[in-house]
Amino acid sequence: MNIRDATAADAGAIAGFWNPMIRETLVTFNSTPKSSGDVGALIQERQMAGHGFFVAQDHETLLGFASYGQFRAGPGYAYTMEHTIIVAPEGQGRGIGRALMNAVESHARRAGAHSMLAGVSAENAAGIAFHEVAGYRTLSVILQVGRKFDRWLDLVLMQKFL
Repeated sequence: MNIRDATAADAGAIAGFWNPMIRETLVTFNSTPKSSGDVGALIQERQMAGHGFFVAQDHETLLGFASYGQFRAGPGYAYTMEHTIIVAPEGQGRGIGRALMNAVESHARRAGAHSMLAGVSAENAAGIAFHEVAGYRTLSVILQVGRKFDRWLDLVLMQKFL
């Protein structure tokens, strides 16, 4: 398995494993599938801002991605980042999430970030446990902040100092 910078050529494969999670799970509160163009634009946006966008590749197959960006706009938040990590079902349980997390945190640390935030669905117990093992601690649970599948959803906000 190889972790590398994402390219526009990866956008279709990323959309291919991200969209089922968008459509079928509560891993993300987003309910709108991503086109290859959407993903390509996100890759370009993050990289142009000096933030990382990485993929995990096993031979020719992409098995996950991770990226990060500034938590909120404005100079006062310039040192606090928020990440996204998505691992395809066939890549889960193989250390890919941890490798992607390491890539994101290392990149952010080198770029001068002070802390990294994670917003995890309260219904994603595996995601919460993953972040706890990676050294994130729960700051708060924001009640009924999201809506998907005709349900109100809580968000667990977690943080790690880099």
